[in-house]
Amino acid sequence: MAQVSFEGVTKRFGDTVAVDALNLEIPDGELLVLLGSSGCGKTTALRLLAGLEEVSEGTIAIGGRVVNDVDPKDRDVAMVFQSYALYPHLSVARNIEFPLRQRGMAKDVRAAKVKEAATTLGLDTLLNRKPSQLSGGQRQRVALARAIVREPQVFLMDEPLSNLDAALRVQTRADIVALQDRLSTTTLYVTHDQVEAMTMGDRIAVMSQGILQQVATPEDLYAHPANTFVAGFLGSPGMNLLPVEVAGGVVPFPSTLRASSLGDAGAVILGVRPESLSLDPDGPLHADVTIVELLGAETHVICRTPDGSRLIVRQSARAAKPAPNDQVRIAVDPDPAAMHLFDATTTQRLTAP
Repeated sequence: MAQVSFEGVTKRFGDTVAVDALNLEIPDGELLVLLGSSGCGKTTALRLLAGLEEVSEGTIAIGGRVVNDVDPKDRDVAMVFQSYALYPHLSVARNIEFPLRQRGMAKDVRAAKVKEAATTLGLDTLLNRKPSQLSGGQRQRVALARAIVREPQVFLMDEPLSNLDAALRVQTRADIVALQDRLSTTTLYVTHDQVEAMTMGDRIAVMSQGILQQVATPEDLYAHPANTFVAGFLGSPGMNLLPVEVAGGVVPFPSTLRASSLGDAGAVILGVRPESLSLDPDGPLHADVTIVELLGAETHVICRTPDGSRLIVRQSARAAKPAPNDQVRIAVDPDPAAMHLFDATTTQRLTAP
């Protein structure tokens, strides 16, 4: 078993708290994506697991063994870096076999393992090339092959696709998912890219300012964000967030939405995904169009309401497009599931309507 656990893990750099009391369990065989913007603590958490940084407080365990004081080389983890970290003077084959040579494995055993890893990642014809003769996608596959040839308990991947172009990212993330599914190796994958997170992770853990915000499946995270940070961060574009007043269990926008459990809650934040809004001449909300973004199959209409709130409406590219400075009216999907209510003070999710 290669379950990974963080229990009350904190990391300080002087007066700066990079990771704050992190509690996180990664079951054996799961691909968990640690998602957040730059500086949120996600890479620090990965480096703590790898042993490249020392824990200030708390414990980290791999397979039930506390590894706080275990050297990185003895933790049985393999890392794949954003920069590939290949040896430029070695061939692809020698790069892949490098960790096996360090372990003193016999030559014939090394050769068999290198061949198997190369075949798995489609590198058979590239084994005699140097890294400088490879494309970015091929270099990343070499880095992956070097990781899997060790057969570690845990894979650690730190923004491994950041240096690839858009088309290669799509192909390589599919390759990683297929590889992880085949090997069933526990994997912690760090990224700031929510598309990677949504398409790759069995679960996603969202971090902000060193604090874990929510852990859930991609579907549940999108449908039931725990707070306004997750709601606004996840989605492209993120959820629209509007300040509203609840009185008598009625939310004023849309007027048909009832949240009787809230009673006279007063100020709350109403969250609505852009796809749950539409331009409708009979809609209850007035707004001015500021920008219209054409994105191939869809259009994002960015509006400003009379109270200064920013709203984004996602619609099909086939729908009639307004122009900047047009005055429009906006309707909202009447399905209660399209509405998300958050406490205006704590920003935490409230009971669904």
